[in-house]
Amino acid sequence: MAKTKQIGRSVRAEHGTIASFPKDFFGYFGWPSIAQTQSGRLVVAASGLRNDHVCPFGRTIICHSDDHGDSWTSPRVINDTPLDDRDAGVVSLGGERLVVTWFSTDNRQSSGKRYMAMGDRERSDRWREGFARMDSASVEDYIGSWVRYSEDGGETWDAPRRIMLTAPHGPIALQTGSLLLLGKHFSTMDGFVRGEGAIASMRSTDGGRNWELGGTVPLLEGTVEAQYHEAHVVELPDGRLLGLLRFEDGDGRATSDIGVPSFSLLQTRSENRGRIWSRPEPLKFHGAPPHLLRHSSGVLVCTYGYRQVPFGQRAMVSADEGETWHYDLVLRDDGPDEDLGYPSSVELADGSLLTVYYQKVSSVRDRCSLLWTRWRLPQL
Repeated sequence: MAKTKQIGRSVRAEHGTIASFPKDFFGYFGWPSIAQTQSGRLVVAASGLRNDHVCPFGRTIICHSDDHGDSWTSPRVINDTPLDDRDAGVVSLGGERLVVTWFSTDNRQSSGKRYMAMGDRERSDRWREGFARMDSASVEDYIGSWVRYSEDGGETWDAPRRIMLTAPHGPIALQTGSLLLLGKHFSTMDGFVRGEGAIASMRSTDGGRNWELGGTVPLLEGTVEAQYHEAHVVELPDGRLLGLLRFEDGDGRATSDIGVPSFSLLQTRSENRGRIWSRPEPLKFHGAPPHLLRHSSGVLVCTYGYRQVPFGQRAMVSADEGETWHYDLVLRDDGPDEDLGYPSSVELADGSLLTVYYQKVSSVRDRCSLLWTRWRLPQL
């Protein structure tokens, strides 16, 4: 059973901006991921140039930095379907090769009538036009989870391929050169809205072009699939895998029924590269979803969003391969509201960490921006 120890203190950090247009109609950005190519280029992928947390305008965008995150290119659209293109995972495959993942949803049922109640006539008309693109043909062509591949650091991309699973930060590169993704099944839109779909793994040996489904994470007694979401995984030096996932109330089931807070993390392991996963263990503190990496010091680092007052971005660290987690390291706690999070990190050449995430800059009336924090691991 994993142990947890609360640290509850701030780290020394500096903060900056990747993309921020908080007053623009298409100024909303969310759910980013970051990767670093062999040349040192930092690449951030996100859902961006949107109007709201859920809307008809989501696009997959990338920004890059060649100066360790001090400055960034303007957002560039690499994917724009008629649906709402959400999340964006990005992973480096060595050299300048990249893989990006995302998922696309038909949100007409959940949000398609919101524009009728808007007091802003221009905004209402633009939402109506956006939803008009979501017809049966476009849904059939674009619904689901996707992956695409770049050989040149994101300058050009191959054709998208549909995949079985979705995860906010995409796959990881294993020591063998394979890719492994721990995510949630996405079969139909209706099922996805209801939370149907197990957390499972899949593996690719050709850079993300073809995938083989692996094992499924078992459910805790008294829980249902609708409570399990948004996983990430890290490979340990001996080839074992450690996974974390978001656990919350769903389908009429409260996580408190089993003594676990909603919007918290579960931990699972695989001894055989994802073919079999252990029954997950609740970590029992607030914060999700996870992003994992192994620092050059050997410490495991997991960043997560914190959606209670004070809102912000936090991290936990483990020096014993996830047997003990020291949690609630505060990267920042100045979020105007709970619409934030999904932090993702890379280690820079000097051993510092650069963590990217989405958050409103100063006001609840702002549209969310892509921001970064540069920080160092504290002494445990």
